[in-house]
Amino acid sequence: MTEKDRIREIMKCLKKAYPEPGPFVAWSTPLELVVGTVLSAQCTDERVNRVTETLFAKYRTADAYATADLATLEKEIYSTGFYRNKAKHLKGLGKILVEKYGGEVPNTLEGLLSLPGVSHKTAYIVLAKAFGKHLGVAVDTHVFRVAPRLGLSNATTADRMSEDLGKLFAPKDYLLINELFITHGRAICIPRKPKCGECPIANICPSAAKFLAENADTGRTP
Repeated sequence: MTEKDRIREIMKCLKKAYPEPGPFVAWSTPLELVVGTVLSAQCTDERVNRVTETLFAKYRTADAYATADLATLEKEIYSTGFYRNKAKHLKGLGKILVEKYGGEVPNTLEGLLSLPGVSHKTAYIVLAKAFGKHLGVAVDTHVFRVAPRLGLSNATTADRMSEDLGKLFAPKDYLLINELFITHGRAICIPRKPKCGECPIANICPSAAKFLAENADTGRTP
């Protein structure tokens, strides 16, 4: 099997295993998507969605974040972790959106990266989901773990890994790759003890082959 064939097989098997990837940050507007993704840093999407259920009902516009009382905002997002920095980011991005973009979320990479708390990962997700622009693969902790195990990248930074994956997959699949790897990373390819014995792509994963071989004589199920 060539490497191109293996990559196609990875996609095929993961799509079959996870026909509906997720769950992810819930949103209904580009602003909600930006806010939810900023809050998701070092936090589960499930917890973010519990917080934003009430947050989005109160803060409906960029101006609402820009003029928010910082102490109150900190309390409202406290459970997402790193709440002080995140509250500053939300208030700051609200101000920039009002002052530079008429209160609207920009649909360019440059514009999104000008917002506090917005990394390339966040920008790629917002551009793909809110505007249908597939400019890069968003690399979070799950993607950063799964891709090397699959032998797709040896990059030591998220940005470099995004570049590596961007060369292997078609732009139309950038968002799907992110979501499939995240879902797979949550379900099977977990950090310490990946469930290689249950993995739908174990037969084409170099890490799984090595792990299964190492445990073949122990009677343990990975």
